[in-house]
Amino acid sequence: MDREAFQERFGLIGESAALKQVIDKVVQVADTDITVLLQGESGVGKDVTAKAIHEISNRKHNDLVIVNCGAIPEGIIESELFGHEKGSFTGAHEAREGYFEKANGGTIFLDEIGDTPANVQVKLLRVLESGEYFRVGSSKLRTTDVRVIAATNKDLWQLVQEESFREDLFYRLDTVKVKLPPLRDRPDDVIPIFRKFVTEFSAKYDSVFKGFSDEAKELLVSYRWPGNVRELRNVAEQLVVLEKSQFIDTDKLQKYLKGRQHSGATDNLPVLADQNERNKNGAFGNDDQKLIYRALVELQSDIGDLKKMLANFLYSTFSQKNIKALPQNIQDEVNKPENSGMDIDIGNAAEEDIGVESYAEADISEEETEDDAFSEFFTSDDIPSIEKTEQFLIEQALRKYEGNRRKASEALGISERTLYRKLDQYGLQ
Repeated sequence: MDREAFQERFGLIGESAALKQVIDKVVQVADTDITVLLQGESGVGKDVTAKAIHEISNRKHNDLVIVNCGAIPEGIIESELFGHEKGSFTGAHEAREGYFEKANGGTIFLDEIGDTPANVQVKLLRVLESGEYFRVGSSKLRTTDVRVIAATNKDLWQLVQEESFREDLFYRLDTVKVKLPPLRDRPDDVIPIFRKFVTEFSAKYDSVFKGFSDEAKELLVSYRWPGNVRELRNVAEQLVVLEKSQFIDTDKLQKYLKGRQHSGATDNLPVLADQNERNKNGAFGNDDQKLIYRALVELQSDIGDLKKMLANFLYSTFSQKNIKALPQNIQDEVNKPENSGMDIDIGNAAEEDIGVESYAEADISEEETEDDAFSEFFTSDDIPSIEKTEQFLIEQALRKYEGNRRKASEALGISERTLYRKLDQYGLQ
């Protein structure tokens, strides 16, 4: 099957080079039994790609079994995958076949494979290599003949480095890797995909979509689409239903864009209108003012995130070192009912003197102290910028946990994905 026929059959819209490379690779491996690993952000269409691979494979007449590994509780995932015998655990009132048994002769799609518990990874490796497995509570060896497609929005190799994912399983899954590009890397495909969704929803809801302005088109293309195609589809549906028979301009469109506009900058802040688009006397127009206001709002959000990051890291550090007294302004925040546990906001603490005076009340040996770095950084005559403060906290967290990014992200109160993005932004290893 050629690329054009593939796109038409599965409704894949776009002419970008990135999309063409993906389709060519998928078509090339589809009619084999080789294991495929789909890698990409949430919403890029990993499930659609997996279904397409199955539909043009030699196993298309048998079942495609879809398993979301991240949605199954750790205590029952082994039973869900491999089945169990009657009486093998409390509540097992009858024998039950697992997903690998149901998929025999067909394809099994293991979505969010990076969230699989360690004890199940061993058994996954065995069934991938030999097709052999045991039901929970059974000593009878069973076999299955399945084609495996796995997907993840995580960096599996990074998980291997952090010892949360087996290296041998990684190599077994990484036979053929297909990286699905995010929508922001396919700007030329945004409008065609949007039109496709609008056409579908207009027919579904018996609605009329009267189009949108050139400025709205530019906003659609420049928007980052953090939710990728899934978010684009959601926006199209909302516009068709809620803005029925309305001509869409930027004001109407902006109400449905939850993320940020972009122009390639690492901070993702919106870009002001071009100089020649300003009015003749050099003053900012209404559009410029709106962009500036949105930038300030986002900057305020970033400051709030930074405060929380600082609070989480200091709180984690103090707790582990059994410091007897927190700085008073942090202690006041911790004692607030709404700030229970580590999820605290230290208010203006980052702007105050968190340094030698704060540690003076603590009983810490010289071998344990990390406050020299904090003292030098926070008691300097020059107030550090938000970016420098954020970079400093990330460096301290990574140093404290010897490069373990999972523990560092937990101490900072941010997700691992956010930490990876920050490391790339600041050029940190």
